[in-house]
Order: sequence, then C-alpha cells, then structure tokens
Amino acid sequence: MLNNIWGFFLMGGILTGAFLGRMDLVTQAVIGGGRSAVELAFAMAGVVAVWSGVLKIAEKGGMIDALTGKMTPLMDFLFPSVPRFHKARKYIAANFAANFLGLGWAATPAGLLAMQELQKLNREEKGTASSAMCMFLTVNMTSLQLVTVNILAFRAEYGSHNPAEIVGIGIVATLITTFVGVLAAKIIEGMSGI
Repeated sequence: MLNNIWGFFLMGGILTGAFLGRMDLVTQAVIGGGRSAVELAFAMAGVVAVWSGVLKIAEKGGMIDALTGKMTPLMDFLFPSVPRFHKARKYIAANFAANFLGLGWAATPAGLLAMQELQKLNREEKGTASSAMCMFLTVNMTSLQLVTVNILAFRAEYGSHNPAEIVGIGIVATLITTFVGVLAAKIIEGMSGI
C-alpha cells in the first residue's frame, strides 16, 4: 500500500516537472535527496554502532540479567503467564532497555527472539497470538522512551541548536501512550478471560 502511495507521489512529481518544463528541478531534487540520504545513513550508522556496542557490552557483562531481575515485578504484572526464569523474559528485558533508550533498531533482534520464545509458550492455536505476545507488542508499539536517541541524532544532523529540548515532552508523550496501551490490553485480556 505504501509503495503505491510513494510511487504515486514520485510519478506525480516527475510528470508535473515534465509538464511544467522544469525537469532540471526534478533532477536537482533527486541528486540532493540522494546525497542527503547517504549523509544521514552514515551519521546514523555511527549512532547505531555505538549503542549496539553498549547493549552488547551490557549483555556480556551481565547487566541484562541484572535488569531482568530488577524488572521482575513489572514482568509479573505484564506477563503473568511467562515463567519467571524463562528465556523470553531476558529477551523482553533487553528489548525494553533498548526501546527505553530510544534505540528501536537495536531492540529488534531481542524483540524477535522474545516473540520466538513467547510462541513456544503459546497455548493458542497456530497463528493466534497469546495475551503475552499481544502485551509485548503493545508495549513496543506505544514506544516507552526515556531518551529518543534517533530523534536527537536526526535533529543534530540537521542543525538543531538544541537537539535535546524534546526529551521532556518525549518522556511525557511515551508515558501516556504506554499507560493507555497497557490499560487497554489488560482490559481486553480480562474481557477475553485469557
């Protein structure tokens, strides 16, 4: 669907440029946009490398295991059907930590492993998500973040004088969305009797 929308806009822009005799502007936009995309990709690659390394060090140093232990009350509330020492909890904790720091791309591998482990615990018919899987997706989609590293990197790359000025409102916004998402998931879970 999105491919069709973007294709429509792209073709519309090219046809409009051709119709108005301004293909020079279309060419400049393509070249400028490509250059900006490559520059941004390199800037973000540095951020990704640093924070992925930090998460790997945290995992190897036992910090993820310690975090999992500290998150036990939260995990018990969010995922009552997942046993306390199951591997899924370790992957969920790593995913939450990365998302909390605003490192969505670094959270993806742990999230995929968490879903695989949650599927092993799934008693529903194949192709049906368990309540734990739904809760995990809800928390991920509502995106609870303390520091929005991606946005800070984008703002710094594009010349913001104060890239961190959005941190406070980001925390408030993600707290609200996460609270509402978890509340809705718990209500639906209670109504379905799972």
